[in-house]
Order: sequence, then structure tokens, then C-alpha cells
Amino acid sequence: MNFIEGIKEKARLNKQTIVLAEGEEIRTITAASALIKEDICNVVLLGNENKIKEIAGDISLDGAKIINPETSEYFDDFKNSFFEMRKAKGMTEEKAEETMKNTLYFGVMMVEKGIADGMVAGAVNSTGNVLRPALQILKTAPGTKLVSAFFVMAVPDCEYGENGIFVFGDCGLNENPDADAVSEIAISSANSFKSLIGKEPKVAMLSYSTYGSAKSELVEKVQLATKLAKEKAPDLMLDGELQLDAAIVKSVGQQKAPESKVAGQANVLVFPDLNAGNIGYKLVQRLAKAEAYGPITQGIKKPVNDLSRGCSAEDIVGVAAITCVQAQMQK
Repeated sequence: MNFIEGIKEKARLNKQTIVLAEGEEIRTITAASALIKEDICNVVLLGNENKIKEIAGDISLDGAKIINPETSEYFDDFKNSFFEMRKAKGMTEEKAEETMKNTLYFGVMMVEKGIADGMVAGAVNSTGNVLRPALQILKTAPGTKLVSAFFVMAVPDCEYGENGIFVFGDCGLNENPDADAVSEIAISSANSFKSLIGKEPKVAMLSYSTYGSAKSELVEKVQLATKLAKEKAPDLMLDGELQLDAAIVKSVGQQKAPESKVAGQANVLVFPDLNAGNIGYKLVQRLAKAEAYGPITQGIKKPVNDLSRGCSAEDIVGVAAITCVQAQMQK
């Protein structure tokens, strides 16, 4: 069983309700139909019901709940709650009403109120537009300082990582995190690996240097991040700074970092900035023909996940299944 089939199986064991906020979009509609057919989760589609059904055509949406925010029974409660949450920051009742017509805000409020367990969007919206309502309404999870994003990479015919499965963080959100932020990303990414893959995370703090083989401010940031992460999570298998080959190739790890308990066997790769992370995941996705699931957010009180705007309906199904498992774990 491959990674995503395993995630779908976990999702089925305790079905969650997932909001697909971009209901008037054909890939989202196709994904909703598949999620219902595969019995992965309960589905809520947001948008105008007539328009959704027109776009769907012959695609069956039997079993999906379709909600138009503007005519919903929840609308008045949601707009009033949002006004109360944000009035100290200048929110007006009129602005709250207009904002809650936006399916992204309405969907997150469904999650906040416990009507749904998670939300998935981003097929037509930017990452900023998807995550802004989540940060304004849900905020960060208890004990978490930073919201970040990771990808699950499933590399076919790969001897490295956890049978070819890795978590890459942060490849989608934090552009130039400082050392403390990188340490937070490392700990969150390890927890995400444990909850989704069910195996022990082995975290490599990546750099172009291994154990001081190069000296620069860039290297020092990763060294400090490693030190901070070890102080915050002393029981975590984590080491750095490590070059990528030293992190995942056993023979290179033994040569470059023979004392390390992580070198040569890392399954969680923490990148020093978004440049490296984004380039890294796309290289692996395209050259190794890996499946890339994400960006998946971590650190939000309840799961809200972003999609790549180039995603397929199948990608949406995968991210929705991952969102289900995140919701299960948070409960």
C-alpha cells in the first residue's frame, strides 16, 4: 500500500467533515465526488448550488452538502462572531458581513465552530488568501509559536528516507525564517511525520555545510537552529548542520558525520529558507517523479490546507485525506 492509500485508509476509520471552499471549480467538484465515492470523508461544498450543479454536469454529487454562505442558516452567527473577534482591530459590522460572504472565511468559521473538522482550498486562490482567514479566526495551536508548511514526498523505487517517503519543511510559507523559526519548523515537521507516517522521525537540518565544513552566516543560522531545536525537544532524533547527501546516504553520512545518529538515515528534511525548500521539493517531484502532497500547514489550531493552483482533482483528494488524519490526531 502506497503512502496516500494508507492515509485514505486512516481517514476512513474515523470519518471527518471537510469543507471544500472553492465549490464552483471543476477540479474541486471532481474531487468531492471521488471523496464521497471512496468513502474518505463527509464533504461540504461552498458556493451557489445551481452554479455548482451546472458545472458538475454528469459528475455525481450525491452525498455532498452544498452551502451558499449568503443564504446559509449559519450566516448571521458567523458574521457576528467574526465582528466580535476582530472589532479591536477595526472590524465593522458591515465589513464583517461582507467578509463572511467569502467562501474561504465562511469555511474557516465552519471549522472554528466545530461544524466541520478541516478545510481545503487553493486551487484558484493564493496561499495568502487561503491562510489569512485561518490565522485570523483559528490562530495557532496551543504550544506552537509558528505556522509553517510541509510537503510529504513519496519517491518511487527509493532506498532513502522511510522507504522513499519524506517530510520536507518549510517549502511553502516562511520565506526567510530566523534560527528560532527554523527550530520550530523542525519540531513541527517531526510531529507531522510521526502523525501521518506513524514512524520515528529522523530530522536533518540542511545546509551546504556538514559539521562546520564551511563557515558563513548562512551556516551559523542552521547551527543555531539545530542547537535550539535540541534544547526544545531533547528526545527528538535531530542533527545538523548536514549536507543533503550526508543526511540521506548512509555511506556519505558515515564519512562526513560518523558520530551522528541521523546522518545517512534522515526522513525529515528541514530547509534553511523558502528558496531552498521550494527548489528542493520541485526538483525531487519532477526529476524523481515523486508524488508531492502539499503544502500542508502545521501549527494552526485546526487543519486548514492550501493547494497548488496547478493541482489536479486527485491532488485535492489526497490533501483532503491528509486533512482528515490531521483532524483525527488533533482530537
